[in-house]
Amino acid sequence: MNRRVRYFLFGTLIIFAGCAKANVIVPAIFSDHMVLQQNTSITIWGWAKALEEVKITVSWDAAKEYKTVTDVSSSWSFTIETPKAGGPYQITIQGYNTIVIDDVLIGEVWLGSGQSNMEWTPAMKIEGGEEEKAKANSPEIRFFTVLPWAESTPQKHVAGKWVVCTPESMYHFSALMYFFGRELHSKLTVPVGLICSAWGGSPAEAWMPEFDFERDNTLKQSANTLTPVRWSPVEPARLYNTMIYPLIPYTIKGALWYQGEANTGNAVHYQRTLTALITSWRASWGYEFPFYMVQIAPWSGYGPDNVSGAVVRDQQRKTMESVSNTGLVVVSDIGNLEDIHPRNKVDVGKRLAAWALHHDYGFNIVYSGPLYQYYEIKKDKVILYFKHSEGGLVARGGELKEFEIYDGNKWLPVPAKIKGTTVELATKSAGMLKGIRFGYKNNSNPNLFNKAQLPASCFEVLIDK
Repeated sequence: MNRRVRYFLFGTLIIFAGCAKANVIVPAIFSDHMVLQQNTSITIWGWAKALEEVKITVSWDAAKEYKTVTDVSSSWSFTIETPKAGGPYQITIQGYNTIVIDDVLIGEVWLGSGQSNMEWTPAMKIEGGEEEKAKANSPEIRFFTVLPWAESTPQKHVAGKWVVCTPESMYHFSALMYFFGRELHSKLTVPVGLICSAWGGSPAEAWMPEFDFERDNTLKQSANTLTPVRWSPVEPARLYNTMIYPLIPYTIKGALWYQGEANTGNAVHYQRTLTALITSWRASWGYEFPFYMVQIAPWSGYGPDNVSGAVVRDQQRKTMESVSNTGLVVVSDIGNLEDIHPRNKVDVGKRLAAWALHHDYGFNIVYSGPLYQYYEIKKDKVILYFKHSEGGLVARGGELKEFEIYDGNKWLPVPAKIKGTTVELATKSAGMLKGIRFGYKNNSNPNLFNKAQLPASCFEVLIDK
């Protein structure tokens, strides 16, 4: 045996001897600069050698020591109460080795997921990106970006780390999430932790657990229609396994979702798919957290049928109407018909924040544009009623447009006028009406707003007589 091999073997033995005792580990989501959800029970978990005693102390409750012994799976976990927002704190985890997590803040934690419009960063040339970068010195806002990885089975670890918000870290983090978090931090004056787990071009099916498809044949058949692409996995559960599952049960206040562009090919099933995704995420975390969606923006490139993008938008609206504790941000007025990636992320983040501030933090603010509620027929007029129309509706830039009626054969444009908080459609064939829709094209640019200057969502209602 030559000297080089002897040194190699000796070094290897030292390494393995050290590993036998230095084997308490935690997921990457627990690191310096992290934010924990305030005023709740959180779970801190990890792994160690089987039958090893693991202890945790937290500096916000320094007199208390948590202890457990790992089971045969080498897993351990602790449930710990968090105080009101504050910090910085320190967490110490001890087994054979010691892990110290510094600069821990306690505040509000939100998860963002979806495809490229969620992960789009200021460095990707958003509107006002350079100016916003210069202002982004916010040490109480923290970022965690889940690095992209796909796998066919659920994984225990994610790749990523918590970083403090600086101009440089903000420049390479989700722009939408940053502006959402900045708005929360400004209004709540507490630390805000933002976790971005997104993959450009990914369909919703990739973000759902495998069992959703095992128990629902319609979802399975719909997933099978997705066309493989070079830029993202499309198979069910591939991204849930690696970019969502390892985060559970890290306590979050709620989730933000900007996705749907990749599902225009199977748009008719999107409500069912998205409902299953929300339900399974909540079941995995064990509580019904708020889930706020961004409706995909109009874009002329969704396909020759010119409606598949509108179908997804309407399916998103229906999901919001049918699933509790959800919200929908409409962005039809700040999109770009020639670009699938609208560059105005500031207003998207602010509109998402308005939903959270109103529903989760008690602020009395307008948070939604008009949403179709129901219709009634009066002689030769169809009266449309909307939620979130208090104070009256507004037609921006001229006469109201993009309302259509269905006569059983084709969709026809119909004159529309605002009457206070309602819209009146004038038609001589009201008694033969088979359907009503609004803003229902890929490249729609509708102009119906409420007094708060928030746009109305597209909708379609079919009438079976």
